[in-house]
Amino acid sequence: MQRLYDFLRRHPTGVDVFWAVVLLGLSGMSLASGMYDAGREEIVAIPVALGLSTVVALRRRLPEKMLLLAIAVGLCQLLFDVRPGIGNFAMLVITFTVATIGERWASRLALVCSLSAAALSQLRWPAEPGGSWPQQVFVTVIMTVPFVLAWVMGDSLRTRRAYFSQLEERAARLEREREAQSKVAVAAERARIARELHDVVAHNVSVMVVQADGAAYVMDTAPDQARQALTTISSTGRQALAEMRRLLGVLRTGDAPESGEYVPQPDVEQIEELIEQVRRTGLAVDFKVEGTARPLPSGVELTAYRIVQEALTNTRKHGGPDAGASVRLVYFDDGLGLLVEDDGRGAAHELYEDGGADGAGHGMIGMRERVGMVGGTLDAGPRPGGGFRISALLPLKPAE
Repeated sequence: MQRLYDFLRRHPTGVDVFWAVVLLGLSGMSLASGMYDAGREEIVAIPVALGLSTVVALRRRLPEKMLLLAIAVGLCQLLFDVRPGIGNFAMLVITFTVATIGERWASRLALVCSLSAAALSQLRWPAEPGGSWPQQVFVTVIMTVPFVLAWVMGDSLRTRRAYFSQLEERAARLEREREAQSKVAVAAERARIARELHDVVAHNVSVMVVQADGAAYVMDTAPDQARQALTTISSTGRQALAEMRRLLGVLRTGDAPESGEYVPQPDVEQIEELIEQVRRTGLAVDFKVEGTARPLPSGVELTAYRIVQEALTNTRKHGGPDAGASVRLVYFDDGLGLLVEDDGRGAAHELYEDGGADGAGHGMIGMRERVGMVGGTLDAGPRPGGGFRISALLPLKPAE
């Protein structure tokens, strides 16, 4: 049964032609039974039957034109006195069809014709000649009801189809929006991973390079210091590998995580460990915490850690051999304040102003993006008298 239904849906014109042939056959039987008198009425009845059958056959392919053809056939019946027969069922069919899929002007024209067809037919061929006018009005109303019902059903079906079409369009639009949001989320995640990798590589590798240079310098004169530097290089390398594995694990799909491969994201409490690590590289760092320490959002803690890490890395890279730095962590009622300063030479202006024309300064850009993600503010630039200063305020609540 379902196959038959699917076949009928795939071949609507074929179905209409079939019913048109059936209607033409029934009209032919009416002609053969002597329904019409011989002469002009019977001659005109033949093209009328053909015209009405054509209306049914092509109603879905050419609804507006078939409506006009049906109106023309009806006028011919009125003009040549061809009484309505079984073929006039096509009038109901085309009214329903135009109300469903036709243009709006055709639908309105079909409604007007539906309201007037029965009255014109009653005037031309009274059901009870000589009857009273209430009887004629009653018969007219009864004959009008099927046409109006056909139009109402067709218009209701048009409304339902339009409603379902809107639902499908909305669902498709929402699907496209979800895909777009997924792409944006993927891009943001990739940018976050890129920033994390930059911080890990820039900080830890620079520490390893400084320690390796120092170890090579004192290898012969101070073996104990060289051994300590090599130990620092080893621990720093392991830490870098652990963080890189954690970040690269985000990009893996379908792989089972290995035990011990992932580590928690850095937080504010680990800033002191970071500073101790930097001090072991030979950079003097003064660290102070003001206010009452309390739990912070994970995004704020990670941002604070990365800002301090990037700032101290820049100090080692650009501050010079005798540079010193200070880190201030201030807990406010509604936020966390960071102040990182050094007294070294400082970076060139183009390295921190919008990333520079040569594409340098990605660490500073990453800092600004991190602070913007948590709704905070960042101020960075050279200090009066020399050195560099980075000041950040991170709110405890995300920006609206």
